[in-house]
Amino acid sequence: MLCLGLSGGLDKIYEFRPELPSTFLHDGAAVLVRDGRVIAAVEEERLNRVKHSNKFPSNSIQYCLDAAGIRLSDVDRIAFYATEAYCNAMLERLFVSQPSDAIPMDARLLLRTMLAQEFNTEVDPSRVSFVSHHQAHAVSAFAMSGFEQSLVLAIDGGGEFVSGLVAIGSGTEVNQLESFPESNSLGLFYLETIRYLGYSLFDEYKVMGLAPYGDPAPYRELFERFYELSENGGYRLYLDRIGPALVRNIQVRRKGMPFTQQHRDVSASLQEALERIVFHIVQHYREATGMKRLCLAGGVAHNCTVNGKLLYSGLFKEIFVQPAAHDAGCALGAALMASDEVGRPAPRERLKEVYWGPDLGTDRALEQELAAWAGHLDVERSDDVSGRAADWMANGAVIGWVQGRSEFGPRALGNRSILADPRPSANKGRINAMVKKREGYRPFAPSVLEEDAREYFDLPAGTDEFPFMNFVVSVLDAKRGLLGAVTHVDGTARLQTVSRKSNPAYWRLIDEFKKRTGIPVLLNTSFNNNAEPIVDSVADAVATFLTTELDALVVGPFLVKKRAATLEDWTSLAVSLPPYASLYCVRAHTARDRQETACEIRTTVSGGGGVRISDSVFDLLMRIKGEAVLRDLFNSMTLDQVAREVLVKELRSLWEQRRVRLHPPSRATRVQNDSDRMAEPA
Repeated sequence: MLCLGLSGGLDKIYEFRPELPSTFLHDGAAVLVRDGRVIAAVEEERLNRVKHSNKFPSNSIQYCLDAAGIRLSDVDRIAFYATEAYCNAMLERLFVSQPSDAIPMDARLLLRTMLAQEFNTEVDPSRVSFVSHHQAHAVSAFAMSGFEQSLVLAIDGGGEFVSGLVAIGSGTEVNQLESFPESNSLGLFYLETIRYLGYSLFDEYKVMGLAPYGDPAPYRELFERFYELSENGGYRLYLDRIGPALVRNIQVRRKGMPFTQQHRDVSASLQEALERIVFHIVQHYREATGMKRLCLAGGVAHNCTVNGKLLYSGLFKEIFVQPAAHDAGCALGAALMASDEVGRPAPRERLKEVYWGPDLGTDRALEQELAAWAGHLDVERSDDVSGRAADWMANGAVIGWVQGRSEFGPRALGNRSILADPRPSANKGRINAMVKKREGYRPFAPSVLEEDAREYFDLPAGTDEFPFMNFVVSVLDAKRGLLGAVTHVDGTARLQTVSRKSNPAYWRLIDEFKKRTGIPVLLNTSFNNNAEPIVDSVADAVATFLTTELDALVVGPFLVKKRAATLEDWTSLAVSLPPYASLYCVRAHTARDRQETACEIRTTVSGGGGVRISDSVFDLLMRIKGEAVLRDLFNSMTLDQVAREVLVKELRSLWEQRRVRLHPPSRATRVQNDSDRMAEPA
């Protein structure tokens, strides 16, 4: 039986509906399972290139169907990650703000309509189901844990008017014991606080990384006013107290402002408060149920520091954290719940890897795609890419590493990664500045050969596998100075152990690095810049390679370096607008109360905003229908050499921000250009 689980929004990539709740409709994904086993899974952001995509996961669904070699009509059950009643309530909210006959007030009908539009097939109402959001979180963890019984904790910002639940998993059943109202949302507790540190939704993990630089003591009493612990694992949050208290007691940080010790200490106090509440919950239910194992899911389960402290506490014999613990993981939970309903529950097996996304394709296809960038890339095929890449890193290079199928979830686990030598502490600042373009304090994770992990990290007895970067663990004292680029300020690291069985290519690379340096560890971070999701395709990888200061790129069996591209090389590329971008030109008032024309590229992405562009770039982009070769556009605008150089510079900057796309012309464009040239009079 084939079951498809979906998460994400209710509008399309080119639409923008800000009235829909941003705290719930995001992280779109599709997961296809056959008889409870995952066949394919991918987050929509990897394909539509919008971070935390809140759009309908059309591309993800198509990928899953293609991976299985089926059509949508072959799927037995399609499950959405929220209850039908909640979805209908959201549609009513949307209708009140934007009355429209085009949007049905029936969630089941809307879902079937969107599927019919996207996949040209009618979906029988009986094949569509809606599942509880937090139950989907819980099932996604327990069903993948391999445990016969466990306590399950699913906590996040909110959804369906609750923010989490505690359950017991037993056999194939997950039975709820308690739920938490949105007024007690630990996700919103974290989010409300970080607003005063210059951060917003989806930035929570940044504050987790900042917390070790602070001391919780100065603001401990202040934070104790924001929550109250009660008997039987209960607690109450006072979210309305946070803003006024912080405004009175700290200098509120705005985005882009420097961090003060106040901000670091507030981060530490927030992290300490979260840990105290989580421990209060799980300690009670551990004693009340006698469960010796714990499963975690929901966005708060991405707090690897909490997970690590639970691990070291000894409260539980084993802990499993769903690697896609955020809302994309609900697509997995929804698919598994649907499969269980039709009598095909997930087998009780421990999840070992999540390489469920699109594959790179054949070596021949890779070669052709890379060859299309001939003016920008030097490409060499090698029978020993692991050895050559290890040489590069041992000699100081920072590389992109792209192999096989992409990972499902927010972590790069060795198939879509940026990699470097983990020893020089300067590598952390270097990569933050030249590639990630983010705050310098942010840590990077180590990937270590599974069999060597205990020589470098203090791991609890009986726990040797950490394949998903879900736990912060202690680096051994004797190794902290050696692993300077991956050891955080508090002596910890967000660890990934690499299994030879689960990922032989990545294991071989680390082993080759070990042969050259004696160190079985690499610095591993996600392959993206600050403006985009993790790369998925070869095209994504090349775009990020050419718009960052990465030293080299490895794609399949190909070693790639940059060439010094000429103006002719740049103008031979095509330019196009991403589907989420639109052009606007309006009259705006200047500071001197004069009017001027303001041209912008705006996005349909929540919070994406607009970017000012020159009149010349606006004129150029308005000439495009689909895509156009820059050289042809420049010729049509009769631009001289200097003007062309200026426009290319601006377009490259917009490309770096992912507001436009630069890429080799498609075959259709090349054919059309050849036809146009043949039609020109001699």
